[in-house]
Amino acid sequence: MNQSFDIAVVGGGIAGASLAAEVAAHARVLLLEAEDQPGYHSTGRSAAFWSETYGGPGVQPLTTASGPILTDPPEELGGESFLKPRGELFIGREGDTAALDAFIAEFADTGVALERVDPHMMLPGLRPDWVQAVYEPTCMDIDVGRLHGAYLGLARRRGVTIVTGAGLEEARREGGGWTLRTRAGDFAAGILVDAGGAWADAVAAAAGVPPIGIAPLRRTMVQLRTDPPMASDLPLVRDGADLFYFKPEAGGRVWLSPHDEVPDEPRDVAPEELDVAIAIDRFEGAVDWRVEAVERRWAGLRSFAPDRLPVYGFDPAGDGFFWFAGQGGFGIQTAPAAAALAASLLTGAAWPDWLRGVDLARYAPDRFR
Repeated sequence: MNQSFDIAVVGGGIAGASLAAEVAAHARVLLLEAEDQPGYHSTGRSAAFWSETYGGPGVQPLTTASGPILTDPPEELGGESFLKPRGELFIGREGDTAALDAFIAEFADTGVALERVDPHMMLPGLRPDWVQAVYEPTCMDIDVGRLHGAYLGLARRRGVTIVTGAGLEEARREGGGWTLRTRAGDFAAGILVDAGGAWADAVAAAAGVPPIGIAPLRRTMVQLRTDPPMASDLPLVRDGADLFYFKPEAGGRVWLSPHDEVPDEPRDVAPEELDVAIAIDRFEGAVDWRVEAVERRWAGLRSFAPDRLPVYGFDPAGDGFFWFAGQGGFGIQTAPAAAALAASLLTGAAWPDWLRGVDLARYAPDRFR
């Protein structure tokens, strides 16, 4: 006889782990992870920053609402802040004025702090042609591993059954619930939650639910050793055209990305040498630091719905099928808000007061049906 649960969550990254922990206060929960350890893919390859502007105005309410929880988490999540001050500097050349003005205008009514600054006062070694900048002082570093671990720990303490090596092969709707066939055995659940990240459409297909068109896009990261080393107190730096970003890491290292979005397949992706070379070329066009070595390189998949907003809610075309996907590269920084709002939808629990500024309708899956 199959083990039976109220809710089965497919995907053990930050999305699935946070949601499983939230709903376990109200339901019997199964968390299925295809890999041997949760967080192997996108969660474990994050650039590890929290930025209220990242993802655009449609994502900002989720990020802003999550900030206080990440800054002052409850004791059940460890009670110690997951965020550390960093700051974010958007740099531009002479011809980027319109783009930076438009960026500021996008967030004019959100309460996000943005200010015009002289970039050369904030970034030593910046090349002369970068003459303007916008500064976002609220940007923070985020301890991704500890946050993910805290949610997994809370899930276990609340009785969530976590099964690894359990890739979903088939889900059938039978008798008002789901029968789930996985590589680790068979299970039953009343509700099936798709937190599959880059595999979200594949999970839906396995359940006979029409896909939404959630597309995996490859993002490249490299760790550099430079001369001079990058000072630990410098901000995260992004160019106004979104062609690169870089930030300080331990030991004076630099984490750098060409901000690429290359269509790919759900898989264990690796960086392409061309993308690494493009990243370094763009970096050297911004600062006069010498690149001494590329010490690490990796890639991850960021998955987006067609409108680049996350998808939260029951699918009108699939009875008992709940989407929790399409979270791009912002799933970690929005995890507390996303998990809380989805838990309310799944369990009927009261809508938290701290989510009053979030418009759930903009994330509902019926916008694609």
